[in-house]
Amino acid sequence: MSPFLLVLSSPSGGGKTTIARQLLAAREDLGYSVSATTRPMRTGERDGVDYHFLTRDEFLRREAAGEFLESATYGGELYGTMLAEVERLFAAGKTVVLDIEIKGARLVRAAMPTSVHIFVLPPSASVLVKRLSGRATETAGAVRDRVTRAADELKAVAEYDYVIVNEDLFVAVSQVAAVLDAESRRVSRQDGLSGLVERLRRDVIEEAGRITSAG
Repeated sequence: MSPFLLVLSSPSGGGKTTIARQLLAAREDLGYSVSATTRPMRTGERDGVDYHFLTRDEFLRREAAGEFLESATYGGELYGTMLAEVERLFAAGKTVVLDIEIKGARLVRAAMPTSVHIFVLPPSASVLVKRLSGRATETAGAVRDRVTRAADELKAVAEYDYVIVNEDLFVAVSQVAAVLDAESRRVSRQDGLSGLVERLRRDVIEEAGRITSAG
């Protein structure tokens, strides 16, 4: 199977990162592309694991050098997917999982038309607010800004290949896994399929030749 790129997007608090982590813990055929960002490191985060934490100058230097598959500004900070991360995982035969925002997803779709895009919806506005407030890492004003931004982000759902409502995490992860399994079986992703079909076709013709006409 040819590996491909899976993009998960959602409003902040929608659960895309949690879903990605659950999938990666359960499946060996997946690899996670660690994004780069200029935002400050939060408590418990590790450089190179949660994000590649870069200074703004370093991020802009790499961006100018063409080192990003996509990059976007979100909440005043820069975020981006490094090409080297994606290429490393593809070389290992892994399907690459990205959890990125809508602007970045659009750039990925333009650069890699065969990528698969899933939008993760919260079950309700109240649940979204509860998830954001429960982080305890942002002020009330920051939470309000994120919820307001979510209203605009929801307009982008029609751009995606699939949509999943993250009401029950187990169900949501199972649904994304089902998409992965189905997409991996696309004809265009099956390595050696044309040779298999041609051999099968020849064998079928030979078998047909051995059948004697009745009567």
